[in-house]
Amino acid sequence: MRKHLLICALLLTAAHTLSAQQIDPTKPPPPPPPEAPAAPAAQKIDPSAPPPPPPPEAAAAQPIDPSTPPPPPPDDAPEVSAASSEPVFDPLHANRSVDVGNFYMKAGKVDAAIDRFIEAAHYEPSLAKPWRLLGEAYEKKGEYSNAIQSYKKYLELLPGADDAKKVQKRISQLEEKTGKETSKAAAH
Repeated sequence: MRKHLLICALLLTAAHTLSAQQIDPTKPPPPPPPEAPAAPAAQKIDPSAPPPPPPPEAAAAQPIDPSTPPPPPPDDAPEVSAASSEPVFDPLHANRSVDVGNFYMKAGKVDAAIDRFIEAAHYEPSLAKPWRLLGEAYEKKGEYSNAIQSYKKYLELLPGADDAKKVQKRISQLEEKTGKETSKAAAH
């Protein structure tokens, strides 16, 4: 009986100690302690000399935030391409930009939505969805020629889309509308 009480007491103490040491999953783990190399005792330090650069592993790793675009390359980085407007394949940011653009459309901020849809098309050029949404945004803004171009790009990327006939009909309606507006402007 005494053994059982002793075992129970030990288990309760261990359980209490373990519960006090639980890890909070919302907090990142602390960084590992820096490993400082041992300086030789015989080496003299020149106070007028500049301090040595920190070792590269001393930089703490920052968590990646998928809602922000990747940083631009440093100025001294070798150029990969002459045009900075070249498409970049980054599906995570492309889908995020589409989501944010949809949010802006629902909020009535058409210009902000257009910017995000263009950004999405830049991050993933083969993605058709931002082009259809871009067409809708341009149409809502009254920029029918841009809407037509966007809808055509959508159909070019996804010719077998479920809504291809609907989009083609929309293009025809917008072309008629722009034709009538052009003839009205020429008459005045």
